[in-house]
Amino acid sequence: MQSLFYTTDDMTLKPYVLCIFVFLLLACQEEVNCEPCPEVESQELFESESDSPAIVDSPSIVILGTIQDAGSPQINCHKECCQHLHDSNDKSRLVVSLGIIDPQNEKKYIIEASPDMSEQLAFLSEFEDFSDSDIPHGVLLTHAHIGHYTGLMEFGKESINADQVPVYAMPRMKNFLSTNGPWDQLVSENNIRIQDIKNEQTVELTSNLSITPFTVPHRDEYSETVGFKIIGPNKSALFIPDIDKWEKWEKDIIEEVSKVDYAFLDATFYDMGELPNRDMSEVPHPLLIETTHIFKEQPIMERNKIHFIHFNHTNPILKSDSQAKTITEKIKDFNIAEKGQVLSL
Repeated sequence: MQSLFYTTDDMTLKPYVLCIFVFLLLACQEEVNCEPCPEVESQELFESESDSPAIVDSPSIVILGTIQDAGSPQINCHKECCQHLHDSNDKSRLVVSLGIIDPQNEKKYIIEASPDMSEQLAFLSEFEDFSDSDIPHGVLLTHAHIGHYTGLMEFGKESINADQVPVYAMPRMKNFLSTNGPWDQLVSENNIRIQDIKNEQTVELTSNLSITPFTVPHRDEYSETVGFKIIGPNKSALFIPDIDKWEKWEKDIIEEVSKVDYAFLDATFYDMGELPNRDMSEVPHPLLIETTHIFKEQPIMERNKIHFIHFNHTNPILKSDSQAKTITEKIKDFNIAEKGQVLSL
């Protein structure tokens, strides 16, 4: 049998075998000049990690949700504003909530116990590395409308059966939770521990963080309604997700924004045309275009402080089409709050 590699007469390598050896030699030389595999894998790992939230290293606000109480998509809404969301796995539209993290004191808090609180607390934990639990060190409530307190049910015995989670509440809000089922069971079973807060009285959360509640005019069927001033070591923020109208408030919104570095302001509706089958006077909120008009003569630095939040599912600012782009261009000196944004305090 003839050899595949050598000639029969002198056992020298056949010409095509020499070609193969030369090719392999060149290939090996080129391989030496290639990036080693471990570095390629590290690059892929880096790219995947870049999609994850970064651990905050200083007191910070994390936006956990931006949508009005009933969510988006909203129940029984099959219009254009909701239909595509029913068929998608879009997790960006969660009900309004802010997280606050103080890594130095290893504490985290959440403002509002929204219906999406379980997911929001898990998301907040991605920004810190000091706790093995998603349970916050405190929950701060603005009022008793469904998007702002009903997430408290997640602390109950049917769920995690939490142990005395501090819940900061105004007097009427405290009374509502303590005397109405099923919320009173959270109190009696010590799932939550209500911490009293009062109008315009500052509460120290940590050595780096404090909050000051202040009442605002709103539909107060079950509780008063407050906003919060959040005060960090270097910066401060206003959080007013619900208010009837700026002119109904005893304070001047322009002046209040001038005192802080960030202002998260109620922008439930863009204009009066969003609810054609409903009297919008029954659900008063400052229209987004009204707020921009109030601040139109203010310096750009003041307009830049404002982050609109608490969007109804009908608000065209949520769309991804040309209408939303046109609106965004009109209000380019203002900010649209988005889930996952981090602002340092």
